[in-house]
Amino acid sequence: MNPFFVSTGLVAIAEIGDKTQLLAMLLAARFRKPAPIIAGIFVATIANHALAAAVGVVAGDFLNGPWMKWILGLAFLAFAGWALIPDQFEDKDAPRERAGASIFVTTVVAFFFVEMGDKTQVATIALAARFHQVFWVAAGTTVGMMLANVPAVFISEAASQRLPFKYIRWAAAASFAALGLWILISG
Repeated sequence: MNPFFVSTGLVAIAEIGDKTQLLAMLLAARFRKPAPIIAGIFVATIANHALAAAVGVVAGDFLNGPWMKWILGLAFLAFAGWALIPDQFEDKDAPRERAGASIFVTTVVAFFFVEMGDKTQVATIALAARFHQVFWVAAGTTVGMMLANVPAVFISEAASQRLPFKYIRWAAAASFAALGLWILISG
């Protein structure tokens, strides 16, 4: 399996309805300037997911052995369960643009920290541990984040009212479960 396409697909599906997508929608509704928000999401995701992929490759090298496939396979099955739990983002948690701070900087900082420990970041670590490809996994997960978040910025509130998040979470869970089972079954 190609690490770029697997990473892109998994994160694009898993990101829909995620707290970072909700943050993108909130920032778009609050600041009404899509270009700096999209640029901020891109920069924050590259930084966060490149770091996560590097950690994943190191962890994969350090923890290499026949039992590693069991850890990764079970981790992806856990991600499947995690994907079924809806994320919530409260308005009181939203970043506020401060005097002297740009919308771009506000978005970069907010996205970088909100993504810490998020399922897509943890999935990036696991994908990099599986594929041992920092660049392709980070590139794929970044593209997946952009595929999910750019439309959210443009359609903001309308997207949250029309997308059946429950079914999308099920699709994300099925994707994670399929990858987990593939890792466990393949040698």
